[in-house]
Amino acid sequence: MTTLTKPEGAPAPTGSDAFLSVRDLHVRFSTEDGIVKAVDGLSFDLERGRTLGIVGESGSGKSVTNLAVLGLHNPKSTSISGEIQLDGQELTGAKERTLEKLRGNKMAMIFQDPLTALSPYYTVGRQIAEPFIKHTGASKREGRLRAIEMLTKVGIPQPNLRVDDYPHQFSGGMRQRAMIAMALICNPELLIADEPTTALDVTVQAQILDLLKDLQQEFGSAIILITHDLGVVANTADELLVMYAGRAVERGSVKDILTQPQHPYAWGLLGSMPRLSASVDEPLVPIPGSPPSLLDPPSGCPFHARCAFVSEVGGTRCQDERPPLPAGRGSACHLSAEQKQTFFTEQIKPRLG
Repeated sequence: MTTLTKPEGAPAPTGSDAFLSVRDLHVRFSTEDGIVKAVDGLSFDLERGRTLGIVGESGSGKSVTNLAVLGLHNPKSTSISGEIQLDGQELTGAKERTLEKLRGNKMAMIFQDPLTALSPYYTVGRQIAEPFIKHTGASKREGRLRAIEMLTKVGIPQPNLRVDDYPHQFSGGMRQRAMIAMALICNPELLIADEPTTALDVTVQAQILDLLKDLQQEFGSAIILITHDLGVVANTADELLVMYAGRAVERGSVKDILTQPQHPYAWGLLGSMPRLSASVDEPLVPIPGSPPSLLDPPSGCPFHARCAFVSEVGGTRCQDERPPLPAGRGSACHLSAEQKQTFFTEQIKPRLG
């Protein structure tokens, strides 16, 4: 059975008017090798009409966090603790019947791979219409008309014909648009987009991101955009949460983090991105080492084994003491504010161009 408990007291990272509020979230999986600590004490807020980007390497806990919000983890092997409140309603420990009423209606998710998320046995239109019929009691005919309307909104040509096609008859970009149509068909107030542009070419990526922004303006949805690519969130998100090894290591506005990042991991992410101004033979600068095993996460700062600035803190503080993430703008790092500014200005910024 899923273990569901609430924290004794978790800090509020931002304001109190959040539409989605997550406090001290822990998600653990039982495996043959032991307990995987996939999310370890995560807190964040999201307001209506705003977009929160969550970035980090694969395995950092991004998708696990949002599956916990939707209540989609396997209850037989998952332990979840903390508070997840959607518009004041507590989701941690909520009954499946309650979550079913919310999923696809008040909150929805665009999954990472539409080819596997869409069933090959049913037409695209039938799958798009299903949540609308379920939550509104509409007839199949009304559901089909609503599906055609949504296919039109997401830019599918000849929607009255394509509504009867199967997923394999759609291109990758069209399948992603169909997933967006399915997620938005009930006008959800919270939309979670999990790597919505991963398998798409650059042109289609831009179209999908513009589409999300346009639909957000129309429906007023709060959006969580999950990605490992800082470039994706640069012109899409309002705020940014940087995750590493199941923890939040930096939080702030997109502008602040992209122009004045404070955590060495964020420096590494920015430094590993290709630059348009760079010469063709300029090598990329990867982050050394590998993420830690979440079966046995390191003590102290989870990034200390890969960090080039551990010696600047002195002693074994980075290895022994977990740095807190301050409320609002800030980073979970033992470097002083002066050190962060100095190292970024002198060593990191010149490499970013």
